[in-house]
Amino acid sequence: MSERDDIGTSRYYDAFAEHYDDRRGGREPHGYHDLVDDLEVELVERFAHGRDVLEVGCGTGLLLQRFATFARSARGVDLSEGMLAHARRRGLDVTHASATALPFADESFDVTCSFKVLPHVREIDRAIAEMVRVTRKGGFVIAEFYNAASLRSVVKRALGPRAISADLDESSVFVRHDKIDQMKRHFPASAELVAARGIRVITPAAAVLRIPVLGRMVTRTERFLADTALARFAGFYVLVYRRR
Repeated sequence: MSERDDIGTSRYYDAFAEHYDDRRGGREPHGYHDLVDDLEVELVERFAHGRDVLEVGCGTGLLLQRFATFARSARGVDLSEGMLAHARRRGLDVTHASATALPFADESFDVTCSFKVLPHVREIDRAIAEMVRVTRKGGFVIAEFYNAASLRSVVKRALGPRAISADLDESSVFVRHDKIDQMKRHFPASAELVAARGIRVITPAAAVLRIPVLGRMVTRTERFLADTALARFAGFYVLVYRRR
């Protein structure tokens, strides 16, 4: 990231930190955010059980805390000190750092993952190269993207930036939406694609999951579609690469 991007992103997430967990961690029955988190955690556990894990962009530590229940070790980095303060209160091993300059030696982790962070990194190739660098040979890089070919992307463009405080909205940070072939081109030849998962395939808005009966039906459908061919239309598309 450029210094300007770092400052803008850090300021945005510092403001976001106070309310980031409000509808997460079981606080909202049949919640949209918990569904998304569950699908991400399940994918990480598939590759990281009993292994050393790094989360790039760990935020308040909600996912990292869950990784720690099945990983041998779980560490995180984030650009926002506001977010990291919450993660530290959870007793997690976290460090202030940018995705484009990870403060770890080569081949330090078995699994390096990132969710909802890379789409906000202008120098995304550099960030992914860093994730590959700190991953051991035979280990896995799990990277989530915003999918340009999705209903979520259409809705986002139609509604415009969402406010997160009195003086900040989503336009305060860089954001990208990639097509799947573009996502794949961000990875170096030293990594090979082994799996993919789609998250939020049919959900038009988070509020849908709060509607009785309909919300449960949508949740079940999202879980079913996550690993099917229709996953390519998901709002969040996750690629899993193995380092050669």
